[in-house]
Amino acid sequence: MRIDEATRRIKQDGIIAIIRGDYPLPRILDTGEALLAGGVTIVEVTLNSPGCLEAIPKLRGRFADRLIVGAGTVRTPEQWDAATDAGAQFTVAPNFSLPTVSRALTEDILHMPGVFTPTEAQDAFAAGCRMLKLFPSDVVGPAYLKALRAPLNDVDFVPTGGVSADTLGAFVRAGAVAVGVGSALVAGASQTLDNITDRARQLRVAWEEVHARA
Repeated sequence: MRIDEATRRIKQDGIIAIIRGDYPLPRILDTGEALLAGGVTIVEVTLNSPGCLEAIPKLRGRFADRLIVGAGTVRTPEQWDAATDAGAQFTVAPNFSLPTVSRALTEDILHMPGVFTPTEAQDAFAAGCRMLKLFPSDVVGPAYLKALRAPLNDVDFVPTGGVSADTLGAFVRAGAVAVGVGSALVAGASQTLDNITDRARQLRVAWEEVHARA
């Protein structure tokens, strides 16, 4: 999937479900079904989750174009190679690594580096990244994103951390083009699949409502 198409889909769908943790492969596949049932069609499996490189191709094989599958916690070029070799359609990082960005741009695959300060955001933007992960967004909240976007209004920010159905609207009104949602959506092995679907549906409703009012 080319950068422009991945970017378009993320902006359109708005919600990136983050799967992080030690889950059996069948559970990850069932989680994909539960997310789709709730209207979430983009998923990120983090590389620091056991079995992630096995899960990515299995998710793609089972869901085809119904689900866009990316890899998270991709901190180095070597990890980027492993993730994309496994079939990741986009990659996300908690950090800005210029060699990783260069590799992704050369291959025309979306890499979303993590930034926190205006300087980090501008450095990533100057390197060719137009969509950035604002992380950790829970420690600063929507007000910080709004302030950050005042001078950096041509940057697409995707806040991650502290995003839930209750806070999603505030982040979007502050300028988020999409959000990354972890434990507020996929919370652990004891969580029921119905609960995942319910949480996904609540996030989808919140996303649609805030855009309907725009």
